[in-house]
Amino acid sequence: MVTVIALATALLLTGTPALQPDAVQHRDRPVARTESGLVRGARADGVDRFLALPYAAPPVGDLRWRAPQPAPAWTGVRAADAWGNRCPAAVSGNGPRSETEDCLYLNVFRPEGTRPGQRLPVLFWIHGGGLLNGSANQHDGTLIAQLEDVVVVSVNYRLGVLGYLAHPSLTAEAGQSGDYGLLDQQAALRWVRRNIAAFGGDPRQVTIDGESAGGFSVCAHLTAPGSAGLFVRGIIQSGSCVSRPVEEGERTGGGIAVAHGCPDPATAAACLRALPVGRLVDGPQYTSFTHGVPALPESPDAAVRAGRFQRVPLMIGSTRDEGRTFMQGNRGWTREQYEEWVRTLFGDRAAAVLARYPWPDTSDQFTPAYLTGAIVTDSGLFAGIGGCPALRFVQDLSAHTTVYGYRFDHRTGPGLSPQPAGYVWGAGHAAELAYLWPSFDNGIPIAPTFDAGERRLARDMVHYWGAFTRTGHPYAKASARWPQFGGSLLSLRAAGRSTPVPAGTMAAEHNCDLWQSG
Repeated sequence: MVTVIALATALLLTGTPALQPDAVQHRDRPVARTESGLVRGARADGVDRFLALPYAAPPVGDLRWRAPQPAPAWTGVRAADAWGNRCPAAVSGNGPRSETEDCLYLNVFRPEGTRPGQRLPVLFWIHGGGLLNGSANQHDGTLIAQLEDVVVVSVNYRLGVLGYLAHPSLTAEAGQSGDYGLLDQQAALRWVRRNIAAFGGDPRQVTIDGESAGGFSVCAHLTAPGSAGLFVRGIIQSGSCVSRPVEEGERTGGGIAVAHGCPDPATAAACLRALPVGRLVDGPQYTSFTHGVPALPESPDAAVRAGRFQRVPLMIGSTRDEGRTFMQGNRGWTREQYEEWVRTLFGDRAAAVLARYPWPDTSDQFTPAYLTGAIVTDSGLFAGIGGCPALRFVQDLSAHTTVYGYRFDHRTGPGLSPQPAGYVWGAGHAAELAYLWPSFDNGIPIAPTFDAGERRLARDMVHYWGAFTRTGHPYAKASARWPQFGGSLLSLRAAGRSTPVPAGTMAAEHNCDLWQSG
C-alpha cells in the first residue's frame, strides 16, 4: 500500500516517475501518548502514520451487538505501523473476506514534524461500502496530510448484520438495538476529542467526511444526539439520509434470527451471540440505520430537511454517472429485457421513462448497462444517491446552513477497474475516491494510471477538501472559485476546467422534470 501511495503521490505532485520506495523511507519511528498507552508509528513521504489504534474494546463474546466499550490500556509502547483487522465482511471489490470481530481501530496521519498541542484541523474519514463491506485501510491519508497541513483520521466500524441488526431481544437488553456501526463511529469521534491533541490535532476543529455509506453516516451524525458537538463541518459524498423505522428493523431482524435457528425472542440474543462469525457473514444481512431509537430518535432525512440538525457548514455532492457502477452487470441484455425492467419498476410511468431513455438505433452489449445506469442515476433509485435527489438535497439543506455543492463530472477516467473490457464507467459511483485517496482501488491501482489532466484534478480536489477542513471554505489556488450554493454547484473536471454550473442545467441533464413529477 505504501508503495502505491508513494508512486501516486509523486505522480500527482510532479507528473514524473517516483523515486524507488526504499529511497524515500525513513527510519524514524514517532511516538505519541494516547489515553490507553504509548504508540509508535512510522514516518515516510513527509507524513507520520499511526495505524490500528484501538478506540474501543473488541466487540466479541457478550459485547457482540452492544454499544462499544472503552479500549483496554497497555504497558510499554504499542506498535502502530501496520493496518489493523478489517471488520467481518464477505469478499468484495472493497476487499478480502474477514471474520475478525476485533476490528475497532482507527488510523492517524499527520504532517512530519507536527508537535503535540499544535492544533491542526482534523479530517475524520468514514469509508463507504453500503454498510456491508469496506475498510479504513482503503484510504491512506498521506496525500491530504502532506499537502494540506491537516491531521487525517480514518476509522473502521462494524458492518452488515453485526453492525446494524435490530431485534426485540437486543432491544430488551439495552433499550434499543441496531445502529452499532454508528455508535462505533461516535466512540471514535469521542476518542478524537480526547486524544487527537497528542498527535498535534485540534479536537475543536474536526470535519467529518464520508462517501456512499460514509455519506449516510455523516447525515446520521448531523441528527444523532450522541454526535452533538463532536464536529464543526461535514462532507457528504454520494450519500443521502436513508434509515428504517425501528418496527421495520425489528421485523427484519426477527426474520434473520429465525433463519439462523434462533426463533424464540426470549433467547434469541444469546443464541445469535453463540453463532460463529462466519455464519453471520454468509447469512442474511441488515444494512440500514434504524430510527425511532435513542441513537437516532427520528428519521435523519426528515430531520435535516426540516432544519433539525447540527447546522454546520457542509460540502455535498455526487458523481455524474452514479448508476454505471451499479448496473454494469446488465451488459448483454436485449431490448426486450431492458424494456421489461423499466415496466416492472415504473408501472404506469414506464412509457414516459422509455421516451426519455429509449433504446438507440445502434446498440452493443453495454447499451442496457448505460441506459439502466442513467435511470438509476437520475432517479436516485438506489437510496436516493445522485441525480435529482442529490440536487434537491443540496437545495434543501442550503435553506438552513452554508452548503457548497458539487458534481464530479470527469467521465473519461479509468473507472474502478479495467474489467469488463470496453466498459465506459463514466463518472460512476466512487469514481472520485482515487483522486482524493490514491490508495483506493477495487483490486487494481487506479491513481497511478492518471494522465496529466487527471493528476491536476486530483490536486485541485485535495486542495478544495483541505481548505474546507481548515477554514470551512473550499479553495484551490489557480482553480475555479467554488461558490456557496445559491443556485450553482461546482462541476469538478480534469485539467483545471472545473467550473460553477447552474443547478437548473444539471437538473435538465438528469431529466428532473420527469423524476420530480411523479
